[in-house]
Amino acid sequence: MAGSSASSGWPVGAETPIYGLDIETDTTIDGLDPAVAAVVTVALSTPEGDEVLFGDGPDDERGLFLALDKLLAGLPPGVLATWNGAVFDLPFLADRAARMGLVGGLRLRFDPAISRRGRPLTGHPGAYRGRWYGHRHLDGYRLYRNDLRRVLDVSCSLKSVARVVGLTPVEVDRSRIHTLGDAELADYVASDARLARILVERRWPGAARFTDA
Repeated sequence: MAGSSASSGWPVGAETPIYGLDIETDTTIDGLDPAVAAVVTVALSTPEGDEVLFGDGPDDERGLFLALDKLLAGLPPGVLATWNGAVFDLPFLADRAARMGLVGGLRLRFDPAISRRGRPLTGHPGAYRGRWYGHRHLDGYRLYRNDLRRVLDVSCSLKSVARVVGLTPVEVDRSRIHTLGDAELADYVASDARLARILVERRWPGAARFTDA
């Protein structure tokens, strides 16, 4: 690797692998509330390709979480890139795992110093720093909002930023995720995970300072 953190030997260099993560939740109910909505699918985008995870059946959220945890445990240490994951994806996954009595490699730490826009996830005070086994977390939304919004008058949503830099996101009505077939849902969640990975890769290694400590 081109460099490493002084405290832990964690790789910070041009060759650091970036893994994009995105989740989709049950929109037949309030899909923004982890107290009532399950995670229905997760995508992990790696430099080698995208993997979309479903449980063994529509109600197998436990199997979905365990498959994701196992997948991350087996990957070389890198950066887990999300988009607004400090506020949504990671605490949502943590809440759902806790409700099932599961303990995996995800570790979160609430940080009141992280600025955010909008309401926090239901049941949470704000944003978190995280890691999952040997992977540090980087919220791509925070990275791009830090400078892009000051330069261009655009939303810093994932799809808006992707279009600005010439990428083409898969778009659906997020309030109707439950109406999508498995193939459509897989395309959508993989697209978001892949976009998060590519957008962070394009700013790497300068973006390393935005990784969670």
